[in-house]
Amino acid sequence: MSPQDGFPHNGHTSNGNSAANSAENGHNGARAAVPVNWERLARATAHPLRVSILEILGIDGGRVLSPSDLSRELQIPLSNTNYHVTELAKSGLIELVRERQVRGATEHFYRLPGTGQAESREEQPTEERAWAMA
Repeated sequence: MSPQDGFPHNGHTSNGNSAANSAENGHNGARAAVPVNWERLARATAHPLRVSILEILGIDGGRVLSPSDLSRELQIPLSNTNYHVTELAKSGLIELVRERQVRGATEHFYRLPGTGQAESREEQPTEERAWAMA
């Protein structure tokens, strides 16, 4: 079979997204493509806990949380949360927003990229949130 028959040289059928198909379907093909590193995305989201972290950070248009906050929400050990948050950050699926010193350690706060917003309630230091809730 030839590419003209809808089958490219690699043996896979056309998915209908080619420029020729777009013109045939009345689309001008000028849609901007968002670059995606599919291998990185697949590797980073291979664990169900990572998907849960991404979902929690995406609630209400995007939240800013620390691994400690995520650990409490997911009811899992902080060490597990830290590991998966670090892997998501390495892959670029979440971004570090700020850091804060807490009892000799550094607490990191993350969000989904592109959800930049003014500092929300989730970004308040844990102690300040505890007082606000009382």
